[in-house]
Amino acid sequence: MSDQITFGGNPVTLLGEEIKVGDKALDFMAVNTDLSPFKFSELDKKIKIISVVPSVDTRICEFQTIRFNEEATKHPDVVVLTISVDLPFAQKRFCVANDIENSIVVSDHKDLDFGMKYGFAMKEMRLLGRGIVVVDAQNVVRYVEYVPEIGSHPDYDKVLDFLEKM
Repeated sequence: MSDQITFGGNPVTLLGEEIKVGDKALDFMAVNTDLSPFKFSELDKKIKIISVVPSVDTRICEFQTIRFNEEATKHPDVVVLTISVDLPFAQKRFCVANDIENSIVVSDHKDLDFGMKYGFAMKEMRLLGRGIVVVDAQNVVRYVEYVPEIGSHPDYDKVLDFLEKM
């Protein structure tokens, strides 16, 4: 898996266990934009889209976060969770500047708990790779996309089509 991921054309190593369709979604801890603890299990019994980005302060990550925030309004039964290793202060500034109000944005900067449990932690940069994980209401992983080139967009249409069929 990790030998297939590149950043600017250069291979990167993803740490942790690769998450796969059919796996039980693992609980993880992160930090909310107000610095309070976030626990993934708080979202139990809901369908969840985990939008994984390296940094909200980059063009593609910004687009990805805004796009899924907009899609969240069309799917009120789905929770959109964006996660990066940006500091909560930067995430809060980004959310305010871009009207991110329909999704939850959390930081994995402290322990890389999500990154290691879901196989998205980039060893070389201590950032998260780009990807999408969809988890059903029973906490089973139903869709996974590790974007092969970190500087590329995920397949928005594919994940949204998949969501429509859930």
